[in-house]
Amino acid sequence: MARADPSTFAGLGLALAGIIGGQLLEGGDPASLVQGAGFCIVFLGTVGAVLTQTRLPTFLEGVKLGWWAMFAPAFEPRRAMLDVARWAEIVRKQGLLKLEGELRPATEPFTRHGLELLIDGGSPEELRDIMAVEVAAYEERLRQAARIWDAAGGYAPTIGILGAVLGLIQVMQNLSDPSRLGAGIAVAFVSTIYGVALANLLFLPVANKVRALIAERVRLHEMVVEGLAAIANGDHPRLIARRLQGFFA
Repeated sequence: MARADPSTFAGLGLALAGIIGGQLLEGGDPASLVQGAGFCIVFLGTVGAVLTQTRLPTFLEGVKLGWWAMFAPAFEPRRAMLDVARWAEIVRKQGLLKLEGELRPATEPFTRHGLELLIDGGSPEELRDIMAVEVAAYEERLRQAARIWDAAGGYAPTIGILGAVLGLIQVMQNLSDPSRLGAGIAVAFVSTIYGVALANLLFLPVANKVRALIAERVRLHEMVVEGLAAIANGDHPRLIARRLQGFFA
């Protein structure tokens, strides 16, 4: 079950409060920062550039990962440690085949596959080799998807400059009509603000947080693999539990 990440909401709120507060302290009108044309140029231009360089399934998964920055999926390493320790006790007292009763509660596909390999009697080396490939593929798939946020952080400021140039073009085309100069100047300056702000207050921070969340989940998978391999090796449940605690000390 996903849980809200208060630091993300607090960080975004503080950043917006700083920008709006600074505008007010300077005697400006916060409404002047709202500019539809500039937002369309920067946001849609950035999304288009990222989508151009990324396959659609990877792009969609990257958007889903961005949601993790605000509502991270449940992360319970202690529960996983207790599960592995319980499985070790079952194997020690009743044998490997008794683990078949654990396959249904183990809803996470990765863990379920590891249990199946253990029940089938695979050696610790075979189990580690097979599961290591799955962990590496899982990590690479998520990291490829998460890179869309880094890409967006790189493109947004440049597209903001593009919006500024477009605004100045509009100004040059309407020099004879002073009443229309303000709109072009607004597009020029606000587009630059949008590009820099989206990159540094949203896209790049989300990219960094998602990378940290991916690393946590990869480490959790590695812990499960180590625990299952230790069970296959016949290690004592208490020794297994102590070894696993080191992954999240």
